[in-house]
Amino acid sequence: MTTETLIDQAHAAMEAQPENDALRLRFYERLADAELFLLLSEDVTSDVISPEVIEVEGQSFVIVFDTEERLAQFSGKVTPYVGLSGRVIVSMLADQDLGLGVNLGVAPSEVLLPSDAVDWLSQTLSAAPDELEAQPESFGPPVGMPEQVLQALDAKLVSAAGLVAQVWLVGVTYVGGARGHLLAFVDAQDGAERALAKAAHEALTFSGIEAGSIDVAFFTSDEAAVAAIARQGLQFELPNVIEAEPWQPKAPGMDPTSPPKLK
Repeated sequence: MTTETLIDQAHAAMEAQPENDALRLRFYERLADAELFLLLSEDVTSDVISPEVIEVEGQSFVIVFDTEERLAQFSGKVTPYVGLSGRVIVSMLADQDLGLGVNLGVAPSEVLLPSDAVDWLSQTLSAAPDELEAQPESFGPPVGMPEQVLQALDAKLVSAAGLVAQVWLVGVTYVGGARGHLLAFVDAQDGAERALAKAAHEALTFSGIEAGSIDVAFFTSDEAAVAAIARQGLQFELPNVIEAEPWQPKAPGMDPTSPPKLK
């Protein structure tokens, strides 16, 4: 029996309510966050990959699957492939006039995403939060935040495990009287700030709700503000990190900081 994947679940929810923009956004988010297996026409050489390309009604598509078993079922033979995150794949395909075929012929979640959808997703994922300078004056409970936004943040912040000790959502009043909500990261690892701020930004973008902005700030646990935040805020639970052997790229050119190039 085939195990239902997160992409299967998100696709089914989207298909059940085709007019629901939030469910469509959630599907795209799951696609971006998933590890996808890209079918290749030849083995990887150096940092260049050659994806298998199919033509459907005059549009070119590369082919990905969300499990290795599904790729094997589709190909029916030993074939080269590479595992990459969805966000890396769409960044490679952006502006290449290539669409994305997902789970074709092997799962209920099969879908053909045209090149303009791939370009949109790449642009959405590349957007960065604005950097602002404001001085918090006081903190309070996070009031009026939609449940869907809280769920989106909770799901996205799973990726923060190991990068930060604590994450709090709190109401904030700034010097000058402006009010809002603040996502407070406490004791973040050096160099992780950008990734954490981007994760929060994506959670809001893909939540499908116009909830206004949530500011992001970084603190160390010895700052006085952290005690006030802990008294008033909502803490997100982060999963425990399991120590593992250092990760090695699956193939040449698979360094996530230096994505492969299309041939």
